[in-house]
Amino acid sequence: MRHLAAVPAVVAAILGLTLSSLPLPANAVVIDFDSLSDSQSVTTQFSGLTFGNTTALTAGISLNELDFPPRSGANVVFDDGGALTVAFSTAQADVGGYFTYVAPLTLTAFDADGGVLGSVISAFASNFVSGADPGSHPNELLSFASPLGIRSIRIVGTADGGSFTLDDLTFNPAPSTRVPEPSTLTLVSIVLGGGFGVWRRSRRTATDR
Repeated sequence: MRHLAAVPAVVAAILGLTLSSLPLPANAVVIDFDSLSDSQSVTTQFSGLTFGNTTALTAGISLNELDFPPRSGANVVFDDGGALTVAFSTAQADVGGYFTYVAPLTLTAFDADGGVLGSVISAFASNFVSGADPGSHPNELLSFASPLGIRSIRIVGTADGGSFTLDDLTFNPAPSTRVPEPSTLTLVSIVLGGGFGVWRRSRRTATDR
């Protein structure tokens, strides 16, 4: 298997915590990958998204659905040859997806300049059916949110890929403007007032590799 300045900082932290707690937009976009063909390379088929190291797999053909069941439909994508990446043409408030994996995963989010916004890691070392860690289940949700706007994500399992499947990629476009709550403005005033002091190929199971 191929393996898969003090005051400004405080103000930003207050704004970030408060804004991230606001309700997310209702117009979430879900990509289920079911419009793709088996073994099709995924690049720019979905408007506003650019994928890297991503290939589609279909249950009953190239996907070992017994170990890596899709969350919905028949298709998933996997990390083909390295870390799976997704770039967004516009900023996103949050991004997530459902992962089944054979190695621990790290999802890292980046801003428009390529700066790291933060990351999340999988709850287990593996969750594919026949090799699942105790307490784990396939299709674990990994997601990250930031009021600063996510412009790309990278999901890493093993260095050379082939280590996880992804289904139902979900993201919420970031609002162009968020108005701080009155309590937020009060907190900022107080601070400022204080001073600036898995797949299988040719129908072989993922575990055969």
